[in-house]
Amino acid sequence: MTEIIRVTLLVTLLAVTFACYFLVVGAFFNKRVLKTLNVAKQLPARSFGIGFVNFLFFGTIAVVLFGIADSVGNGAIKFIVTVPSLLLATILVILLSLGLSSMVSILGERIFPDLSAWKQSFWGTVILTFASAIPFVGWFLLFPFVALTGFGAVILGFFQRESN
Repeated sequence: MTEIIRVTLLVTLLAVTFACYFLVVGAFFNKRVLKTLNVAKQLPARSFGIGFVNFLFFGTIAVVLFGIADSVGNGAIKFIVTVPSLLLATILVILLSLGLSSMVSILGERIFPDLSAWKQSFWGTVILTFASAIPFVGWFLLFPFVALTGFGAVILGFFQRESN
């Protein structure tokens, strides 16, 4: 019983932490998050496809580079291979953060249309965190779908023209 309480408390604290993180990302990168949000609303299937293919491709490259860096014995070569792999992993995390920030905003907007934008984002994050905590379905279907859709929407947003 103690383990269940501990896990529930941990997930709750993580949900609040992620909500605050996504609020900060949305505040600092408002224009990019709004553009990503619009792309994800307009082209969800295309966003998922683009996100899946690109994450698989660049994620594989990052993992292979980390593997090469780990197996190299020379310190200088190890450093030379580690830097691009860390840079690529950092870019992937940044794009995932922007994409997830817009996806939780969409979720909050659809569930709580009468709340203010920051409350929609906050509660969208909390709901997505708890929904993603469901074993197997949340871990392997829901969260990857939402994350990859947001990731693809960020990529599509970079190549979408500004409409004035």
